Amino acid sequence: MKDIIDFLRDLSCNNNKEWFAANKQRYQTMLARWYEFCGKLIETVGQFDPDIAHLSVKDCTYRIYRDTRFSADKSPYKTHFGVFLSKGGKKSMHAGYYFHVGTGSGEDYPHCHMIASGNYCYEPRVVKMLREDISFGWEEFKQDVLDVADPSFRVDMDGALKRVPKEYPADAPYADFMRLKSFSLVTYLDDDFILQPNLVSRVVELFKTVKPFNDYINRAVDYKED
Repeated sequence: MKDIIDFLRDLSCNNNKEWFAANKQRYQTMLARWYEFCGKLIETVGQFDPDIAHLSVKDCTYRIYRDTRFSADKSPYKTHFGVFLSKGGKKSMHAGYYFHVGTGSGEDYPHCHMIASGNYCYEPRVVKMLREDISFGWEEFKQDVLDVADPSFRVDMDGALKRVPKEYPADAPYADFMRLKSFSLVTYLDDDFILQPNLVSRVVELFKTVKPFNDYINRAVDYKED
């Protein structure tokens, strides 16, 4: 994984088509190593979550080329590799397991290294159901979902409403969850975590602790689809 991080750091300092073209073979080598890692991750996660077992690497990974049409940042390439393991694949809108290797810059997304669960961009009906489920069953949600997640995870409040919706009490213990428009838990990693041996098994151990969170969200997603 060190060679992948070194490549991403070099790319971040030379994010242009000329440098990338000159280093295309290096990129292909790093991408092959990344795909090999992702294949092992899918296989191992599939042993405890059958919804993941049948996925391919293509179902779970992303192109390095950025869509710059609506962005002020016209850098042509992403400086991270990410893999998202979710029921139905990365485009299904189900909650899943995300692992992301960047240039290692603290908690600065997308440059950081990170693990997350859940998903973004839920339909309003799913958000409404999740808010109702969590508020009505807060103690069960806290005990069976939040408390079993590794303590390094925290709720991602990025994009949350500034205020609790008026139909929910602002001082309730679940108030922050009522502000969410996406539901995700996240933990940030340093180079030491990434570079130690047995990375797949250590990532999977963290993933196991957030399976109840993903299952809880996917219950609402599946209900909406039915």
